[in-house]
Amino acid sequence: MQYRHLALFSNSMVRPLDRFLARCGYLLSKVSYLLFFTTALSSASCTPAASKTYDRATQKPYMINNQAYYPIPTAYGFTQTGTASWYGPDFHGQKTSNGEIYNMYDMTAAHKTLPMHTVLLVKNLENGREIVIRVNDRGPFVRGRIIDLSYSAAKRLRILSGGTARVHLTALGEAEKGQDQLMKMSERFYHGEYYVQIGAFLNMENALRLQSRFTQAGHTTFIQKFYGQKAIYHRVHVYVGKTLQGATEARTILEQRGYRGAFVIAR
Repeated sequence: MQYRHLALFSNSMVRPLDRFLARCGYLLSKVSYLLFFTTALSSASCTPAASKTYDRATQKPYMINNQAYYPIPTAYGFTQTGTASWYGPDFHGQKTSNGEIYNMYDMTAAHKTLPMHTVLLVKNLENGREIVIRVNDRGPFVRGRIIDLSYSAAKRLRILSGGTARVHLTALGEAEKGQDQLMKMSERFYHGEYYVQIGAFLNMENALRLQSRFTQAGHTTFIQKFYGQKAIYHRVHVYVGKTLQGATEARTILEQRGYRGAFVIAR
């Protein structure tokens, strides 16, 4: 498939986008908006890959210190900002939650709810450093912390001395062991073909109507079918270029115009 860069989403073309959104009624009708919002949330928790490789045992709800945790079915579209910590020698050689042996020199991490083998881009918001890691454990079970990094991961982010740092997590997909595969996924995230998911519908006609609005305005748009456990979802993706910065700006504009829950997808 041939793709065209959508200048409509560039900084110099924000006004045309505003006119387009105003013309086509970017805020959906109450009925269609409700359908979009609820199904978008549902679709963000479903992906075919989740049922193929994730250990079912690690997907079951569990209780730690009288608090229940509910692992999510997929990391599709997942982002999170919060405090990262790290764990090292005291756990080196012990089993992780998915049965692997913890090696503090591997690029891995513990997360309370993400599926095992989720690949995350972790950015230290305090110094700008970034790494790519794979989730293979549960934790941290300390209030206010969102991820526990391995020794090597923490070292590369330069948080060993301080112990913690504020970070931003972006899910890149899933992978087995192997840093080469993780790095390839990272490169694809920064230099791939970018789309923004702007809707997910149970009704194909609603998806077609939304697609038509963007197609008529000159955008490359397609509908991806996803077969969930209980229903078929029709996801509407619009192409937004080949740079992460441009894609992020496009997502922000789209979200401001009424498409809540829109998120970037790298292909």
